[in-house]
Amino acid sequence: MTFLLPHEPITSIDAYLATEVGGRGIERARELGPEATIEEITRSGLRGRGGGGFPTGRKWAGIAGRPGGRAYLVCNGAEGEPGTFKDRALLRANPYQFVEGAIVAAHAIGAEEVYVGLKASFVREREAVTRAIQEMQEAGLCTDCTVTVVAGPDEYLFGEEKAMLEVIEGKPPLPRWFPPYEHGLFATSPQLGWEATPQPGGTDGEPNPTLVNNVETLSNVPHILARGVDWFRSMGTPDSPGTIVTTVVGDVVAPDVGEVELGTPLSAVIDAVGSGMSAGRSVKAVFSGVANRVVTAAHLDVPVSYEGFAAIGSGMGSAGFIVYDDRACMVDAAYRFSRFLSVESCGQCPPCKLGSSAITLHLQRLETGGGDESDLAGIARWLQKVTDGNRCFLAVEEQQVVESVLRAFPEEFDAHAAHGGCPHPSEGLVPMPKIVDLADGVATYDETFWRKRPDWTYDPE
Repeated sequence: MTFLLPHEPITSIDAYLATEVGGRGIERARELGPEATIEEITRSGLRGRGGGGFPTGRKWAGIAGRPGGRAYLVCNGAEGEPGTFKDRALLRANPYQFVEGAIVAAHAIGAEEVYVGLKASFVREREAVTRAIQEMQEAGLCTDCTVTVVAGPDEYLFGEEKAMLEVIEGKPPLPRWFPPYEHGLFATSPQLGWEATPQPGGTDGEPNPTLVNNVETLSNVPHILARGVDWFRSMGTPDSPGTIVTTVVGDVVAPDVGEVELGTPLSAVIDAVGSGMSAGRSVKAVFSGVANRVVTAAHLDVPVSYEGFAAIGSGMGSAGFIVYDDRACMVDAAYRFSRFLSVESCGQCPPCKLGSSAITLHLQRLETGGGDESDLAGIARWLQKVTDGNRCFLAVEEQQVVESVLRAFPEEFDAHAAHGGCPHPSEGLVPMPKIVDLADGVATYDETFWRKRPDWTYDPE
């Protein structure tokens, strides 16, 4: 079943209100009141679709019941994870369900202000969201809160929730120490986070607890309230109910975005969404972005669910799957992912910046020539301490991704060290799956990736 991705894009408020759901989520939430609305979302079992999978109702309840100033809602649509395009696909297909979900969430936690974080480069998506907000305001559906769309930088860390709050406040995307429920938007107490922010009418020392949900999570909300908890739980698994909007790119016939029931085997998702593998080719490895351990061919039957991926020692992430076939070099894959993370590291935590950069250099030596056993030892040393003092998850991603590839494909690393480079080099630079656009079975990747430097500037062309 698909309901988040309609067969035809919904591009007007009239078309949205003509659907089974349009406006009924808000109506139901107002009938129930904030506390009962949160209870309904809790009973549905909806889990955050941004990657962590935290129970949505529990997250809302934690903000609603937390004292300390004004509550805010931040909607995360930055979507910088390589191999992922699902939030942009949702905003193109139906921005109204997302805006309605945001209005409901704001009502539930008592937030009078909502901020939507989208990259400035997402022009089409920002225009769609802005139009949907304006039309829903004109229709009288968005009257209890102010919704502001914030155009942020292209950096990967803009999507990290603590860094997104910094951007909304007009600062660079540098993650804070404390999570948003402890140091929220415009918090006025410097000891609680990175720095204090004066707020007109604010009270000194208030943390302003802030709820951060991503686009797909909020898009589910009006459907749950309009159609009922039992309807939602009829799909998926007991621990991961509902559907998931997944992206499949890489060595597949036709990269695409599709909606599947949670619990569907990964191999079936690759076939259904990515149209499978080319004739004569087989899957060698699958990465769920750059945030989790590699999935090898031995685990292609893993259910696409939070508990399914956890059972094999990995994570589903935001269900953006990068597929590599039997021709792929896994040292090269580890090098590209490590380079992405080392470049995108902000430098606030020296072990992260230094460690990811050193690991990348060792992998580059192994892949391009000049590498030997000492590089393998160097990688192993840095993997142990790259996460020291980390204030966000990026260093953990570096550790998990690289270490998992080393463990899954040790013979390839040994061969590179013995050979003095890749035994089977590919021609030119393999595209890094950081998606700029995805349509009609064609993925357009960010060609500037190889020019980006660790200080977030770019080498001239």
